[in-house]
Amino acid sequence: MPTPRLSPTEIDTALANLPAWRLRDDGLAITRRFTFADFSEAFAFMTRVALLAEKSDHHPEWSNVWNRVEITLTTHDAGGLSQRDVAMARAIDAMCGRGEGKG
Repeated sequence: MPTPRLSPTEIDTALANLPAWRLRDDGLAITRRFTFADFSEAFAFMTRVALLAEKSDHHPEWSNVWNRVEITLTTHDAGGLSQRDVAMARAIDAMCGRGEGKG
């Protein structure tokens, strides 16, 4: 059974609790940019997120250019945002609460 897609109201509520994340223009994903001191810090962050993603079996779309990491979260089988994306964003933010990444 596919993961249920969040309603517009549920998306608004989730984003109110995830202030660093932005709704993608098409409304089907949330995104966040992280900036680090250098490539090594950015890559170390990506490694920690990768381990988290593997554990939760929910993998982000992302890119890295030197000290920047951009993450997009969406649930393909839901055709948009789901509670899985919200949970992953919260987990990533919790890692950043330890002083990692601006933005």
